[in-house]
Amino acid sequence: MKEDVGLGAYSVCKRCIHKITSVEYAVKVYDDGKYVYLVMELMRGGELLDRILHQKSFSERETSAVLCTITKTMEYLHSQGVVHRDLKPSNILYVDETGDPESIRICDFGFAKQLRAENGLLMTPCYTANFVAPEVLKKQGYDAACDIWSLGILLYTMLAGFTPFANGPDDTPEEILARIGSGKYALIGGNWDTVSNAAKDIVTKMLHVDPHQRLTAPQVLRHQWIVNREQLSQSQLIRQDIQLVKVRRKT
Repeated sequence: MKEDVGLGAYSVCKRCIHKITSVEYAVKVYDDGKYVYLVMELMRGGELLDRILHQKSFSERETSAVLCTITKTMEYLHSQGVVHRDLKPSNILYVDETGDPESIRICDFGFAKQLRAENGLLMTPCYTANFVAPEVLKKQGYDAACDIWSLGILLYTMLAGFTPFANGPDDTPEEILARIGSGKYALIGGNWDTVSNAAKDIVTKMLHVDPHQRLTAPQVLRHQWIVNREQLSQSQLIRQDIQLVKVRRKT
């Protein structure tokens, strides 16, 4: 094992090299009295968050491809009754620096939960403020639809360059959560003047405040903006300076 590549609440992640093949991997080390090692793919391409911050702009075609890859993964997880509950750009990683949307991986399943209750609902509010769905805040039960909301926020952020419910770095988590509860956001003016109507349509349907009317993962994958992405513009969207507000996630 070599140097640390990440440190989480439950483990430390190190770079390691296979002694025989010399292939590099990432290994998570858990310590609960005995050592347990979880060997995984080594992700060298960084976070989607870094790409949003440094690339400054995406084309609609690239954004659609990224959303498609992530949603396919979520479709499988949801089919197995698993809810991630913490989808955000910092939990989306690239295998390498090419930026190929097919190389995207979802990480950090620390909040993930399997739906087991008789009513099929989760009750514990686990979230990161900018990406939490309104129904999670109501504490009346929620399901996999909360992940689609988070994906909608991620999509909005890639298209616009900022999250829909944070006005600036000085916003408090309480202010952000209050805006999320209202479900009101803008898709007109500024950056949105260069975004297609199809993109705005899928954002609206993924960010429906009523989880029962929100798109499911299969419905997202069948949306025209995903299915016909080869016809989308490859021109970089014109965006304002990015201000992504980082807040601590809540358990």
